[in-house]
Amino acid sequence: MPPHLINRATILGTGLIGGSFALALRKYASDIHITGWDCPEVVHEAQSRNAIDAAFSDELAPALENADLVYLALPIGATLDLLPEIARHAAPNALVTDACSTKVRIIEDATDLFPADATRLFLGGHPMAGRELSGIAHADADLFHNNTYALIGAASEQHDPRVSAFVRILEKIGARPLWLGAQQHDYAVGLASHLPQLAAVALGSFLYDHLDENGLPITLAGPGLRDSLRLAGSPYSTWRDIVLTNKEVLSAALDLFARRLDDLRERLGSRDLEADFEAANELYKLLRSL
Repeated sequence: MPPHLINRATILGTGLIGGSFALALRKYASDIHITGWDCPEVVHEAQSRNAIDAAFSDELAPALENADLVYLALPIGATLDLLPEIARHAAPNALVTDACSTKVRIIEDATDLFPADATRLFLGGHPMAGRELSGIAHADADLFHNNTYALIGAASEQHDPRVSAFVRILEKIGARPLWLGAQQHDYAVGLASHLPQLAAVALGSFLYDHLDENGLPITLAGPGLRDSLRLAGSPYSTWRDIVLTNKEVLSAALDLFARRLDDLRERLGSRDLEADFEAANELYKLLRSL
């Protein structure tokens, strides 16, 4: 049997991630017909950027018709709301995948809606790529290049020809697929992605509360603070569902991080602080090598 081909892709949500995926397909898999579904102004801008071939903004079912791949690039809450309708109207034998930042709740719902004996298949996904600025205006065909792309699926699903075809697409657009479990994913991104976001928010809001009439201390800020606060530019609307669906992991992580800050305060007057700098330096080197 010839390998499964993805000839028609429907992208639900053509903002930063969905728009970037569309542009990546256009650049690296130009034979795929791309349909976009979003609110009228967003999908219109995606079409004006030549990211999609066809645009839909009202009923969902027509956008799903004949799509080999349904790519959900919407907030977690919207994704959960739409999954039942997608399960009803996606084309037979379609692969449905999402790009949400937490996976446990998504996989729980999808397991019920896409049972193992169904013709439609759901694959959890999360591209570890993004920016503090959202929207189609900031979409980039190379957003996924050299970035990990988490995939959540059972061993049997990993060998499905539809999944194999999708993985080949991810490799074409420069992503690095990585298979792991939903709970393992949410724990890891809770520490490596969500905690840094909240730390940036805490630092940014703390400094904002301490601005004086001359703008100090921010008027003396250098590039180090700008780098540290890059994530503080992300809006709450982007993070609300992420925090709500990973709050147990985040609560535990914040407790442990607060203890580490307490430890740092205790070591301010001693050479013991050097060990923390050394550990941080080693982690930085590791990140630079990935």
